[in-house]
Order: sequence, then C-alpha cells, then structure tokens
Amino acid sequence: MPVTLGLGLPQMKQYDIGRDVATVARAAEDAGYRSLWVFERVLFPEPATQGLYGVPGLPWPDQYRGVADPLITLTLAAAATDRARLGTSVLIAPLHVPFQLARSLASLDAASGGRVIAGLGTGWSLDEYAAASVAPFEKRGAVLDELLDVCAAVWGPDPVSYQGALTTIAPAEVGPKPVSPIPVYLPANSPRATRRLVDRADGWMPVAMGAPALSEQWQRVQELAGERDRVKPIEVCLRANASYSAKPFEGADRQPFQGSVAQIVADLAEHAAVGVPEILLDLQATTRDAAELVDVAAEVYQAARAAGV
Repeated sequence: MPVTLGLGLPQMKQYDIGRDVATVARAAEDAGYRSLWVFERVLFPEPATQGLYGVPGLPWPDQYRGVADPLITLTLAAAATDRARLGTSVLIAPLHVPFQLARSLASLDAASGGRVIAGLGTGWSLDEYAAASVAPFEKRGAVLDELLDVCAAVWGPDPVSYQGALTTIAPAEVGPKPVSPIPVYLPANSPRATRRLVDRADGWMPVAMGAPALSEQWQRVQELAGERDRVKPIEVCLRANASYSAKPFEGADRQPFQGSVAQIVADLAEHAAVGVPEILLDLQATTRDAAELVDVAAEVYQAARAAGV
C-alpha cells in the first residue's frame, strides 16, 4: 500500500497565521494529505545560550523568529477541515503544565471529532526551559513521565485523581474527554527514551536522516519491543524536514529531502521502502508564502502517487 502522507502546517514568520493556516489545511486535505502537523518553538534567543539542537556554533534559522503556538495552529486547522488527523511533532512536554496540556489536547480531540495525535518530546533549548519555568532542564525526563501519567488520568474515566511531583488532582470530574484514547507518539533518541517509547507510547516519531539510518533505528526499536514483550504494534510517523528548491540540488553533499520536487519524491520512496507507514513532509521553511506551500505540496503529492509512493 502507498505510504500515508502528512503535511506540516504554516507556523513560521513568513506566514499570516490567521489567514494561511486554514487555507493550507483545506488545500492539503483536498489534495489527499491524510494528516496535518505542527511543531513547537517558543522563542528565538539573542544571543542563544547554545546552538541549534544543542550543537555548539550551529545558528538558529531565521524562520524560528516567531513560530505560532502549535495548539492554536491545530485548532485553526481543525475548524477548516473534516477528515485530516491533527498531530504534534512535537510538543516539548516539559514546557507545559501537565494538567493544562492534558486538558487542552482532550478538548481539541473532542472538538475535532477524535482526530488528535499527541507527539511529545523533551526538547533541547536551555533558553526555552528557562522561559517556561515549569521545571529545570535536568528534570525533563521525569516531567515527560509525569505528563504521560497525567494524560492517562485526565483522559480516563471520572473521578480523576493523581499525585505527582508537579501535579495534584483531587478526585474530580475533568472534561471534556477525548472521543477515543489519543495516540501518543514519542522519540527514541537514547536507550532510556527507547524504553519509554516501547513501554508507554502508541507510536514512534523519528526524524529523517537517510533511509539506512532509519532502517537501523527501526530495527533497534523492534528488537527492544520484542525483548520487553510488547504485543501491540508500534505505529510510526517519520518527520521529513524538506528544503525545497525549484531547481534540482546538484551538490554531492545533498541532504535527504533537499532539492526539487523530483528529488523530494525520490527520498520519500527511499524512506517508505524501509517500511514506515506514514511520512510527515514539512515544506514550510523554504516556501515563500502560503500560495507556494500549497502548490509545492500538491505537486509533491501528485508526483509521489504517480511514482507509487
């Protein structure tokens, strides 16, 4: 079967959020994209305490100056669409108060008819952690674990009660409830994160770094699932951060999903061959505006289906 394709919604500084999110969401759904996705960046530090992804000296991209709130963006998309699933790739869980985030996700799921996918991660920016003031960076794993516990409690039957390091919920009714259990996707960037994924999540959300690396990572996840006697299959949605160009990229150092529509489609085919069922294609960083984003997304989708992807 062809891989399921999702599209990243416009959140970056070159877009008019109030106008463009609904336009792109409707066009993507009409074109055939089965899911719509958002990411999270809460500030652009100047100067930054650390480089992009924590890599010393790696500059933050200019498009990160003013990224729209992910849940507000998804709410705009939900109101403009009927069928597409609505995913976060990812919410930086420790930047949020667990109880409030659990309620927001449940409310969005109820409002959208059960279309939410909660992709959660721990992030890497020390400046973002300092601004959020929820917990220090060193506690990020524990905060994510507590958020997973709180979500399970809040999304479950009433009365809800929970006692944790950050959260105390006295026995209470908490609503609205999700239409059905919200799928939770997690990363697998370390042995501990992979165990958390296998033990607690519905799905895995890797970032495309080439098909060989993806295949190796997927094999490790599956092996650990077997070792820990997981019965339920692990869902997978691969995030592909694309750098679109009207002309093919001819350099020998071309990265995956960098270049023309034909090159992006070839990379989609290569990664789909690993066996992942869904790929999120985020084109927004290098398209000039919503009109170009819509056009390129439609062209990629049509070319991918013509190629059997």
